[in-house]
Amino acid sequence: MLIGELANKAGTTIKALRYYEQEGLLHPRRAPNGYREYDEAAVTQVSTIKALLSLGLTANDLRAFLPCLGEGLPDGPICPDSARVIARKLSDVEGKIAALEVLRGRLIEALNS
Repeated sequence: MLIGELANKAGTTIKALRYYEQEGLLHPRRAPNGYREYDEAAVTQVSTIKALLSLGLTANDLRAFLPCLGEGLPDGPICPDSARVIARKLSDVEGKIAALEVLRGRLIEALNS
């Protein structure tokens, strides 16, 4: 399928697909005329990429997922490297939550003073 067809099937934009390719997350074949060509597995890859990005991971983080992007993420991370990336992101989020809780407490104190 061509890039527009993939964008429609995966519920994304052509611009996003080009970005995923630029970041090394998606690898289309090139037709003799230079058009990008994708197989059906690319729909799963793009869906997985979108799901991982929605978790707050970056394109750079997603490189750890490359071996399993085509398999989807039915029950969580498939690759050991991807589990480490998710654990690191979770630790970052928990640190930010702790800092926000401290700030919240200070704001409450300021209102009650």
